[in-house]
Amino acid sequence: MRKISIYDTTLRDGAQTEGISYSVNDKVLVARKLDELGVHFVEGGWPGSNPKDLEFFQKVKKIKFKNSKIVAFGSTRRKNKRASQDPSVKALVAAGVKYVTIFGKSWDLHVKDVLKASLDENLKMIADTVKFLKSKKMTVFYDAEHFFDGYKNNPEYALKTLKAAEAAGASVIILCDTNGGTLTSDVIKIVGEVKANINTELGIHTHNDNAMAVANSVAAVEAGCIQVQGTINGYGERCGNADLCSIIPCLELKLGMYCLGNKKLRELTEVSRYVSEVSNMKQQDNQPFVGSSAFAHKAGVHINAMLKTTRSYEQISPESVGNKRRFLASELAGKTSILFKAKELAYDLTKNDKNTKKLHKLIQKLEYEGYQFEAAEASFELLIKKTLKQYKKFFELEGFRVMVEKRQDNKLISEATIKINVNNTREHTASEGDGPVNALDSALRKALQDFYPELATMHLSDFKVRVLDSKAGTAAKVRVFIESQDEKSSWWTVGVSENIIEASWQALVDSIEYKLLKERERKK
Repeated sequence: MRKISIYDTTLRDGAQTEGISYSVNDKVLVARKLDELGVHFVEGGWPGSNPKDLEFFQKVKKIKFKNSKIVAFGSTRRKNKRASQDPSVKALVAAGVKYVTIFGKSWDLHVKDVLKASLDENLKMIADTVKFLKSKKMTVFYDAEHFFDGYKNNPEYALKTLKAAEAAGASVIILCDTNGGTLTSDVIKIVGEVKANINTELGIHTHNDNAMAVANSVAAVEAGCIQVQGTINGYGERCGNADLCSIIPCLELKLGMYCLGNKKLRELTEVSRYVSEVSNMKQQDNQPFVGSSAFAHKAGVHINAMLKTTRSYEQISPESVGNKRRFLASELAGKTSILFKAKELAYDLTKNDKNTKKLHKLIQKLEYEGYQFEAAEASFELLIKKTLKQYKKFFELEGFRVMVEKRQDNKLISEATIKINVNNTREHTASEGDGPVNALDSALRKALQDFYPELATMHLSDFKVRVLDSKAGTAAKVRVFIESQDEKSSWWTVGVSENIIEASWQALVDSIEYKLLKERERKK
């Protein structure tokens, strides 16, 4: 079984994603999580480029990692300067790690037009830097930047840059598709030609500008590379880097190679979502292998087949990557999906049950009006309870009013007033909030708090609005999704109306009633 080493560059390349800004503590958290996953190499950053990365390397010196080797990243020395005198190269040594990755130019265009150096001087820069770092007892990985573009433009010179790194003692030479525009067929061809000329082990580092980063990485491994560089969730500059969350399952499950092992592979989904949280980036639902929709089935024909054999519409078992299968309730899914969802929620329904038929027609009607239950499973469960007459209202609305006032100082004030009846007791409360929905939520909670103190443990964590018919302009229907959570779980609810406040109210009431119903069932 071929062993492939996984090299993660989320903390350096991934940090270049638009919208991501890691603190030093964030970087430490991610590094620890990657170590738990079993990633072989974790690139911590460029210690010579900024104080944050320098502090990171100082902190990780005190941490004992079980699986991962922390790697410092930097460039070859500057032209006409010895590596031993270059401040950025010396910073790599000062980082105090045993592994270092340096990048150098392999495209003659960059040497002449960017570095403004001679081709011969560039070769000396590569060799001198690798040799100096080796003299400091460091293991050196050499990233051949823009290699595929350089090779296509001037193969003879591109190979010379690799041979300079090889002769100086680089342990692995990584071929980089820095612009992310190389086709997979070219990757296979070029890696093969390089292997015929270079004895040092090869690695691959691809970007996703032509949406082929994962395919190119997998193809490069098949062609002989033994190290794969990439990021969790494909984070990276422009269109991102190769997504390790797709590469690792492809190598392990499709090609039978060893990267992390089956046990660690089952932690992949959890790690993907953890990194997205630390990065403050929304997890992509349709992300292969680890996305929440990766094993979600909506069409009735698909669900029917899946209930007979899961291989019919799934390439692998979701459990192998730590994900889970989901059957979505919608007008496309038919009764089979409703039965499956009901069973998941511990409701005993049959295909010919009158309640199943009633529920199916109701879902079709509501989805025609704009509701969407596959993304709002709490609202769907409430729908089942209402259909089976297992639902009891916790309060009756008499009315609410929401006001938004803009004052002379440009400050916006949102205030909600609400009247409800709880257990034959009338409550009339008002509250301000950060926007009308937050004000309405606060007013409702204030009215309910004495009756249902358990609501103090839940809060709204996300709010999404979708215009359903843009042609209708301001009269268009909107669909509102609200995510709520407590100390144990999170859930989504949905509301639809031509009025955004009314749609928000529907979703808000569902979220609170779902919480109260769960608390009532827990106490039984």
